Amino acid sequence: MSHSKISARFIEPMLLHRAERLPEGGLWIYELKLDGFRAEAIKSAGRVHLRSRSDKDFNTRYPAIVQALAPMPEDTVIDGEIVAVDESGRPSFSALQNYGSSTRLLYYVFDVMILAGKDVMTEPLTARREMLQEHVLTNLGESIRESQQFEAGLPELIHSVKSQALEGLVAKRRESRYEPGQRSGAWQKMRVNRAQEFVIGGYTGAPRTSTRLCSATTTPRS
Repeated sequence: MSHSKISARFIEPMLLHRAERLPEGGLWIYELKLDGFRAEAIKSAGRVHLRSRSDKDFNTRYPAIVQALAPMPEDTVIDGEIVAVDESGRPSFSALQNYGSSTRLLYYVFDVMILAGKDVMTEPLTARREMLQEHVLTNLGESIRESQQFEAGLPELIHSVKSQALEGLVAKRRESRYEPGQRSGAWQKMRVNRAQEFVIGGYTGAPRTSTRLCSATTTPRS
């Protein structure tokens, strides 16, 4: 890790390789494939800048998320996805597309690229996630959530995704560095179900021993 302090800036997001079958084994961890908008949060000069994956301004569109991110450490950049929750408490891409003042939003964070002026992109994913948990997420608003990592076996997860009609899964190499703008294969995504409804949630109980997911219905993108 570099010890020279750098300024936070927009970083081209790391891309996911689409796969028909995700890799298995202890080198990989898994997350749910969320159905929202990829977004990067940058804290610089005391202000949070929320940017789309193509570096478009999201501040005016999602001010509640920006406000919830205000306690981020200075000169910090994180990566995540904005998801909308409808009036019944269920995630909905349709609600996100038609976002209004009454729409409840959640921002699921899954990575950190710059932390308090330190470039951590060459650190392994497992270390970056620990930094995210310990130094970023602890002080943020209720609408900011960590994207859950699942460590169950892939066959068990796929079975759970299929039986509960989730959209799909993401696999990431534990030791992967953050590669801006690259689709190296260190991060992969797989769509499991193409039904009109699927479930988004997190583990109930210990994540190493259970793959039962909390249910919430939503409509996936095409």
